[in-house]
Amino acid sequence: MPVSSLRAAVEPAAIDRALRDFFAERRTEAAALGADFAATVAELENYVLRAGKRIRPAFAWLGWTGAGGDPDDPLAPAVLRACSGFELLHASGLIHDDLIDASETRRGRPAAHVVYAERHRMRRFCGDPGSFGAGAAILVGDLALVWADVMVRASGLPPDAQTRLAPVWSAVRSEVMYGQLLDLISQAREEEDVHAALLVDRYKTASYTVERPLQFGAAIAGADAELVAAYRAFGADIGIAFQLRDDLLGVFGDPAVTGKPSGDDLREGKRTVLLATALKHADERDPKAAAFLRAVIGTDLTADDLARARAVLTDVGAVDHIEREITRRAGRAVAVLEASDATGSAKQQLAAMAVKATQRVR
Repeated sequence: MPVSSLRAAVEPAAIDRALRDFFAERRTEAAALGADFAATVAELENYVLRAGKRIRPAFAWLGWTGAGGDPDDPLAPAVLRACSGFELLHASGLIHDDLIDASETRRGRPAAHVVYAERHRMRRFCGDPGSFGAGAAILVGDLALVWADVMVRASGLPPDAQTRLAPVWSAVRSEVMYGQLLDLISQAREEEDVHAALLVDRYKTASYTVERPLQFGAAIAGADAELVAAYRAFGADIGIAFQLRDDLLGVFGDPAVTGKPSGDDLREGKRTVLLATALKHADERDPKAAAFLRAVIGTDLTADDLARARAVLTDVGAVDHIEREITRRAGRAVAVLEASDATGSAKQQLAAMAVKATQRVR
């Protein structure tokens, strides 16, 4: 890839090119292992490349340029490849998350476990299609996780940069798993505590969406501790605000925008900050509404139930509270960023991404 093209590397197209190059190398390996594995690799490649905003690699890239990384540096292509590894980490999380939540769709298409279950039926395999689909999704998600590490390690970054980023990369992968486990336990316990829900948001979303990608880029550049601290503060607030916006979209969002049926978070019984806030407010203001929410969460809501649940979330003030929290966190994050030593162009782009990630879209 010409170095000059990297000036727009925060755009999805540049990241897609790096991912396509990576998958081209993997296809050669897969072909030697057999047709079934080659078909699985093709499915994963299609899953990764068919959609997505590429915000995690973009934040990692801006973490690098904001710490003085130069897009004209001969090192830049290697930086882009390493940053793009976050997209494979993301794919792994999505595939596993859909299986855990029994979600049927992702980005407007069948979820991975649904695709493999249907493949089982079409090929008239023996056994249960659902079990096959679940097993295949686990393995494909694991493959994406393994290859995320391959993409970072084989990116071409020099040893000193690899040494600096290694603890960050290790931390983000561990935190994603911790966040997934917290989420699973939270739902099993029917958790209603707002702080517990925020902890899930911190580790399941904020860490690997904004906070750690920025730190990852900063580590490649050898940034000082003060800039890293500013990046992490900015990333934690924007990452949580991003998830709070996603919580609202999970209940009120247009399926054409979210790629998932409207109200799925309620049907799946997701223990979000929005729900925890609504239950807290309803207990204080409208106990009957609180009892209704507890009765329908995690069930196959009818259209009337969904409409009433939305009304309760709005009427008890939970929606307004979440909107204010998004605004508060976004404002605090931008203030920290502005006070930092990040480059001016990176500050502008990071501030714009913060607005885009947290804006009201329904």
